[in-house]
Amino acid sequence: MLNPPKLIDLVRERLRVKHYSIRTEQVYVDWIRRYIFFHDKRHPKDMEAADVEAFLTHLAVAGKVSASTQNQAKSALLFLYREVLDIQLAWLDNITQAKAPKRLPVVLTVSEVQSLLAYLKGTHLLIASLLYGGGMRLMEVVRLRVKDVEFSRREILVREGKGFKDRVTMLPEAVVASLKSHLAKVKILHGEDLEEGYGEVYLPFALDKKFPTAGREWGWQYAFPSKNLSVDPRSGKTRRHHVDEKGVQRAVKQAVRDADIVKPATPHTLRHSFATHLLQSGYDIRTVQELLGHSDVSTTMIYTHVLNKGGKGVVSPLDRQ
Repeated sequence: MLNPPKLIDLVRERLRVKHYSIRTEQVYVDWIRRYIFFHDKRHPKDMEAADVEAFLTHLAVAGKVSASTQNQAKSALLFLYREVLDIQLAWLDNITQAKAPKRLPVVLTVSEVQSLLAYLKGTHLLIASLLYGGGMRLMEVVRLRVKDVEFSRREILVREGKGFKDRVTMLPEAVVASLKSHLAKVKILHGEDLEEGYGEVYLPFALDKKFPTAGREWGWQYAFPSKNLSVDPRSGKTRRHHVDEKGVQRAVKQAVRDADIVKPATPHTLRHSFATHLLQSGYDIRTVQELLGHSDVSTTMIYTHVLNKGGKGVVSPLDRQ
């Protein structure tokens, strides 16, 4: 008689059926394990909303986690109960919420962006240029497939952005030549992989079962592949994954230091700067919203703060003297 599958295996299986990313899978499994250990290894089906509330409150009070971290843990536990155990929890209204700071995004000036880019080179420069030139998120760039770069129309099709939404953004003219040169080298690398019996890339939504040869086709390859082959933790296949985003983060952090920029800039700061500079140039906020992929224009409105001079456009009395 076969042993019933373990809870964590059921969680992973359900996450994959729902097409969650490998990173989300790892994070959710970690939170579920921490929840179980917090309650002395009791099975979640024997616990209820009050136990979830106790764990989330503990994170805020004793763990002093951020609001986003607490919400991440909450999402993992709700997924466990609703999608895996098929249990509808009572409304979670007794949680001590972690405080969410209301911060404006860090935005670089045009000259600061130019200085930062001047200290980057190669693939890191290309990726940073797309972050700023197309307003893309870091993971959207590193997961970019060759087929989604449209040189003739100067467009990039962003697949499965935040919220599993597709959108179209611009391909900056300034990167066209260097991107074409980069992809020519990537194509040679792909050809070498094929000759050695590899060359298959990960395909989303089980497309590899529907189209068995698609994973080896040039169009499906990552535009920014890793330098090394690696084993896919889900399938066990040896593949060439996309470049590690942590390497980009480190490169940008170093470029910020080298450029003597005092602002705490990250790769995502380039996306913030993209939106702000478009609004400063007079582009309609709805257009910027569409390029960024925001569902609600109120999210895009946060960038309008830089359009005011000083404190809400008020002239300081000191400047009137």
